[in-house]
Amino acid sequence: MRLVDAVFARIKELMKEKGMSMYRLAMNGGVPRSTIATIPLSETVTLATIYGVCEGFQITLQEFFNSPLFDKDKVTD
Repeated sequence: MRLVDAVFARIKELMKEKGMSMYRLAMNGGVPRSTIATIPLSETVTLATIYGVCEGFQITLQEFFNSPLFDKDKVTD
């Protein structure tokens, strides 16, 4: 799985867990909804975007990346 796909999968996982829409996440984190929505279409995702997403979820970067999705053997790039 590409890193951007793992990031987007984690966002979807956290939205479901927290009962949050992408719109609410964007508003809470100050990241445009379109930026979040197009992550899977991108080749890269910036740390600033991930940080904003974490702000929206009210979690740390460590909590965001603490997921099997980011295991070394699962990320291909």
